[in-house]
Amino acid sequence: MKIIYDQETDTLTLIFSEATIEESDEDKPGVILDYDSTGNLVSMEILEASKRVMKPSAIEYHVAPEAKPATVQG
Repeated sequence: MKIIYDQETDTLTLIFSEATIEESDEDKPGVILDYDSTGNLVSMEILEASKRVMKPSAIEYHVAPEAKPATVQG
């Protein structure tokens, strides 16, 4: 995954795949979702990011701990 913040255009782009973009939808005003030919999400663009994201130039990354399997009682 790549994350790019362009200060000049105030655009935050999250790229999930290098697949070719076949279709784009503006899901909400200023949020553009890009899809490949099979409907998989390729990227997301957030326009006017400084107004929509708390700190578009800062990235905090966490991996959630693995869930433990549920125990069966009986």
